Amino acid sequence: MSDAEQSPEAEGFGAAVARWRTRRRMTKQALARAMGFDRSYISHVEAGRHPASADFARKAESCLNAGGELWAAWQATGNTPGEQPAPITARGSGGLIVELDHAELRYDGRVYTATMRRRIVNTGPDPVTRYLVRISVDRHPGDPEASNRLYRQHPLTFDELGLTATCDGEPMTWRPKLDRDSFKEVWLCFENEHGRFPLYPGERATLEYTYTVGDDKWGHWFQRAVRLHTLHLSVRLIFPADLAPSVWGTETSTTAEATPLHSPITRHRDGDQAIYDWSTADPPLNARYRLEWRFKGRNEQPAPRLDLRLASDRMKAAGIVQQGDPVLTAIARPFDLPAEAGDARRLVDELLAAMQRVREHHVFGKGMGLAAPQIGVSRAAAIVQPPGDDATPITLFNPKVISESRDSDEQYEGCLSFFDVRGLVPRPLRLEVEHTTLEGRQVITVFSDGLARLVAHEIDHLYGHLYLDRMREGVEPISVEEYKGTGHPWGYGEKAPPR
Repeated sequence: MSDAEQSPEAEGFGAAVARWRTRRRMTKQALARAMGFDRSYISHVEAGRHPASADFARKAESCLNAGGELWAAWQATGNTPGEQPAPITARGSGGLIVELDHAELRYDGRVYTATMRRRIVNTGPDPVTRYLVRISVDRHPGDPEASNRLYRQHPLTFDELGLTATCDGEPMTWRPKLDRDSFKEVWLCFENEHGRFPLYPGERATLEYTYTVGDDKWGHWFQRAVRLHTLHLSVRLIFPADLAPSVWGTETSTTAEATPLHSPITRHRDGDQAIYDWSTADPPLNARYRLEWRFKGRNEQPAPRLDLRLASDRMKAAGIVQQGDPVLTAIARPFDLPAEAGDARRLVDELLAAMQRVREHHVFGKGMGLAAPQIGVSRAAAIVQPPGDDATPITLFNPKVISESRDSDEQYEGCLSFFDVRGLVPRPLRLEVEHTTLEGRQVITVFSDGLARLVAHEIDHLYGHLYLDRMREGVEPISVEEYKGTGHPWGYGEKAPPR
């Protein structure tokens, strides 16, 4: 039987696409243009080098008017079995999987150079055009006041970072998403001055990016956070051997307890360098791995050792005021805006810096918020960070609820000021909030569902209330170990909240 006479089951999806494209007298470039894909992706699918997504199959069926044959071939062949390994399924990562995540931190006695290398695969239905990276430094972990002073006077800048990035050796452009004094969020774009090269469904690529930070701004710690489903994670630290480095580490999952690394850190010497390696396979999503060190060969004041085993310990080390402090039960003083705009801006910077320190210890799938009293400042300001990488933080000055819906729901909340427990709290599903801009204008903003819950929680802080005051009588908080919803959004509509 000739190729033209083969059934879809025998032929394979890629060969069927090539046959129908030829029948319709279309070049690969013409088909790619009609489908909205890159020509190279058409070539990969037809040659069987990459499995096709359902979206690709539907568009090919439509553009080639194949009478249902291409769709049937895609369903029947499972994307040309035997030519590709079984596709990996992403767990809550939007389709991106990290097959290998390797980080190398090199110190020359004055400057740290970090190089991140990630091999990623797109298992989703859509092309990926950008990749989010985070750069966070803290010269004084456990001493937020000292860190705030340092970075307020000497902020970390993109110029000193010297960030460069490549995809399979091809230079990538990047653009800032968030630029704060002690941390940055950056989009690495799958493009450069010569063109674009999106990562299509089924394709793999190796991303590498490098930046430098002086030791006047980076303390003795390095942390890796698992934000995407990752198959293998490794870290290498390279220090001058004459500094007599000593290295240890801890890991934290979605539970409250931080424990020593489950796999050992190995050490060897290469000439005048001491090299430390650590790795783990299939790390759980949202896990945090923190390596720390000291240089015994350098005459310097040792950093205070902090007990970071419990979630509340880590929040305290990040500068969050804990339950029992009188500032949490006082009514915060409003801002006189625009007269106090300078003070308000400085407080926002401190709140954002504290939020970033907190995010080094925990993943917030529901979004997060922080009110000024929680960093010891009794002023009426709060920041709410909605969930999602694209979300912009919401700043609220002098907020007050002027209307709320009768409809409400009851979901679990956590509070950074007593983070070892979670409480079931009823909240309205819709709020109208009046607040003041830096220019002194009064505005009203409407919030609904999870965002309304986040905003209500932070406004409560400004009036001296904790969520414990809102819980139904007889309902008690549960430990974070019992809570099943860490890292997941609240459920609305048909989605039941995790318990």
